Amino acid sequence: MEKAKYKAKEEQVKGSLKETAGKITGNKEKEIEGKSEKLSGKAKEKAIKAKKVISDAADEKLTAKNKKEEK
Repeated sequence: MEKAKYKAKEEQVKGSLKETAGKITGNKEKEIEGKSEKLSGKAKEKAIKAKKVISDAADEKLTAKNKKEEK
């Protein structure tokens, strides 16, 4: 999961660079492409975080259930 997190961050950085390059050069297409790439990276990062929260919650639930069954 860490690798996916870093790839999402990398996508955001690349997108920011493209967006900035597009602004500097006046290339609207490159600017929009960069914005899109940056937002895609942010969405992937949020999805990874959500997946971790759900996974952690499920693990807690199972741990609590197992402890209850042991008693």
